[in-house]
Amino acid sequence: MIEAEVDIQTPDGVMNTFVTHPEEGGPFPLVIFYMDAPGKREELHDMARRIGTVGYFVVLPNLYYRQVREFHMGMPGATRERMRELMGATTDAMICEDTRVLLDFAAERDNARGGPVGAVGYCMSGPFVFAAAAAFPDRIKAAASFHGVRLYGEDAPHETADRIQGEIYFGCAELDPLAPPSMIDPLEKHLATTGINYRVEWYPGADHGFVFPQREGKYHKPSAERHWERLFALFRRNL
Repeated sequence: MIEAEVDIQTPDGVMNTFVTHPEEGGPFPLVIFYMDAPGKREELHDMARRIGTVGYFVVLPNLYYRQVREFHMGMPGATRERMRELMGATTDAMICEDTRVLLDFAAERDNARGGPVGAVGYCMSGPFVFAAAAAFPDRIKAAASFHGVRLYGEDAPHETADRIQGEIYFGCAELDPLAPPSMIDPLEKHLATTGINYRVEWYPGADHGFVFPQREGKYHKPSAERHWERLFALFRRNL
């Protein structure tokens, strides 16, 4: 595998980004990996590598770059209060602009193939993926949100769902207090009126953060492995 940390210039600053892809067989379809709230960290790099190994050019940007070059829970001085501040200062519109920059960046890389793009987001990035799929319908053809928050309701991106032209998947944890049935059920009813290609799936016995091996007390291996199965199948169908 090839991997590198790359600084990508945006209108708002320098977005430090982890990039990984196979050594041979390129160019590869682009996959944008949107981080969860605890920040860009080695655990996510490992997940990006797992995606890359099956034949994708994966970019994992630091979505907090407008405020800090590095932040992740576990680093010295990191607090949940600071995490919430950073998360609250990061909007759908910002991430859509970052997505535009990432698409332009990939277009200039020999190992990234043009055409359909994949996107995956976790936790706070569930709505970012949702918004980006609607903002770039001609490019993002496979999008996935896992234990995503803020998917339906005030300031949620559901209102532009009808613009999506690709396939979108929502993996929801049965025990997730941040995305309960009271949010997911109306989301699913709304999606049914749009005519888009979507799937909402519940993960029994799983809680928020179930995909992350280092999330103590939350990691749920059977659900995490199902998430990989669903994600790779989604990408195979569409990219």
